[in-house]
Amino acid sequence: MVAGRIRDEDIAAVRERSPIDEVVGEYLQLRNAGGGSLKGLCPFHEEKTPSFNVTPARGLFYCFSCAEGGDAIKFVQKIDGLSFVEAVERLARRAGIELRYEQGGYVPGQEQSQRRRLIDAHRAAAEFYAERLRGPDADHARKFLNERGFELADTDQFGVGYAPRAWEDLTRHLRGRGFTDTDLIAAGLAKEGQRGPRDRFRGRLMWPIRDLSGDVIAFGARKLDPDDDGPKYLNTPETSLFRKSTVLYGADLAKREIAQRRQAVIVEGYTDVMACHLAGVPTAVATSGTSFGEDHVKVLRRLIMDTEGSAGEVIFTFDGDAAGQRAALRAFSLEEKFVTQTFVTVQPDGLDPCDVRLAHGDQAVRDLIARRVPLFEFAIRGVLGHHDLNTTEGQLAALDEAAPIVAKIKDTGLRTRYAVNLDRWLGMMDERFVLSRIKAHSGDSRDPRRGTRDRPGGTRTPGTSRSPGRDEQDWNGHQGSFGVNGNGQRDGGKRGDGAKPYDLSDPVVVVEREALKLAVQRPALCGPEFDALGADAFTAAVHKATFTLIATCGGTAAGGGSSREWAARLRDEAPNERAQSFVTALAVETLHREGEPDVKYADRVLAQVALLAVSREIASVKARLQRMNPVEEQAGYNRMFGDLVGLEKRRKALLDRAAGG
Repeated sequence: MVAGRIRDEDIAAVRERSPIDEVVGEYLQLRNAGGGSLKGLCPFHEEKTPSFNVTPARGLFYCFSCAEGGDAIKFVQKIDGLSFVEAVERLARRAGIELRYEQGGYVPGQEQSQRRRLIDAHRAAAEFYAERLRGPDADHARKFLNERGFELADTDQFGVGYAPRAWEDLTRHLRGRGFTDTDLIAAGLAKEGQRGPRDRFRGRLMWPIRDLSGDVIAFGARKLDPDDDGPKYLNTPETSLFRKSTVLYGADLAKREIAQRRQAVIVEGYTDVMACHLAGVPTAVATSGTSFGEDHVKVLRRLIMDTEGSAGEVIFTFDGDAAGQRAALRAFSLEEKFVTQTFVTVQPDGLDPCDVRLAHGDQAVRDLIARRVPLFEFAIRGVLGHHDLNTTEGQLAALDEAAPIVAKIKDTGLRTRYAVNLDRWLGMMDERFVLSRIKAHSGDSRDPRRGTRDRPGGTRTPGTSRSPGRDEQDWNGHQGSFGVNGNGQRDGGKRGDGAKPYDLSDPVVVVEREALKLAVQRPALCGPEFDALGADAFTAAVHKATFTLIATCGGTAAGGGSSREWAARLRDEAPNERAQSFVTALAVETLHREGEPDVKYADRVLAQVALLAVSREIASVKARLQRMNPVEEQAGYNRMFGDLVGLEKRRKALLDRAAGG
């Protein structure tokens, strides 16, 4: 059955009951930016300086670097790759709103998106598995957990369950709940067999894998039966819900602690995550069926707010065996993707966190994390351990293997310190020789005076963080209104029609933009003075178009109620996405005033705009008078001179208002 159109009043209710700061806060850390705004690292492009702004009062987000913006629905659409309907449905579930569909009436459980059905199927499956863990046929599963130090009460916190050995137990159960075979196969819960779909997971311990919003999107399954010829761990295959390279197990439980402590602990397994959380390390997460990679880095950077100068830390835990060493070297290859400090910790006896807790208790797990060492040191010492440092040959071989690792350290000062440490660890006592060896491996001409880490955004490349002004030159400056160029793309640089580019360093542009921000954010303060300005009071074409949009919506008098509803109305009435984006930027950008703006401040800004407009008109009249003959064109000259006198009087009055008098 094709989903009908969601009723407008239900969509409005979803918007109203989906606080933008809470929705965005499920995916990244936000911090107070002043002026009623919050700020974080943009999830839509890589940056080291936060340019992603959220304004709860108006229910909007906007990135001043990549120009992505909108409301809570738009954010969920963008970050999770959903359609409008799917995003509304997800937020409706979050807010506890029962949606109604206009086409064909409301039939519960039938008119819904494919994604929603898959989410619902996973939730039902998680409940099924959790219930079966308490059944008589799961004795061996409970014994497995108990032998690893977990009680049934612990499993409830993580939703651990058990998949029965039978071929179709889950499939039959979900069919009875209204799900089709197509749904179950698309979700990865079942797979085609010779006699139709059968359960993908059988006779295994089950861990539900959730996204950051808490929805179950996949499962991790641990083999219990020695006769099972399948892999020890089996994960849901990649589906429209589950991309293992972007998901961290336990992140939904750990995200708030990660944000507060500015710490993330990376462990290797589901039981390790459980052990850490239960032992008092609630920042632990793990990958789900894949190695730690760049997409995982991006998730953690947003949760930690990993910015230049931040005091956060990412701690990797590895087994002490050769596989653990290889994992550490893989992690080292990603170290430069972080701005914050990275560490490694390894239990001397080679135990993983789950075994440490079982053998030595909760405190031992906390001590394991506390014993962390910098990832650089761990990688270097790991290399040195392969050589006999009691011989000159062994020292040289170790140096040549360790030098490339030190050479990869971006921070010049840190690189020099590790070179000194390497000399000490080797026992050479010849720092200059070690430094020269490392320099030979560096392969670049980095300025040794640079002391900052060349991390994401350190030397700006396309797509990294920029100031709001520079970015907006790229996409606003060429517009005669809210249009696009002939190719449907952004113009760059100078305009071909002779008009000035949009320049936020221009004081006139700054004043005009401030007036528009007030009209969007605080329309009640603007009164009739803003509406009386007229589009010609603005010099920038995009400002003229914005004024016209506001006038079309009834002027600032129409926005005197809720500023959130007013901003939403302007966005809805905007002629295209670029217009919407510009309105969104005005709605979230901080005003140039500390504290709450008042009527006096608004009057001063509007007077400044009017003053600039009158000054331009005075200059125009004076130029025309210069070209006139006062004798031959006496009547016209006198009339224009009278206009000039009137304009000068208005200018003096505006000067007083603009000065705050």
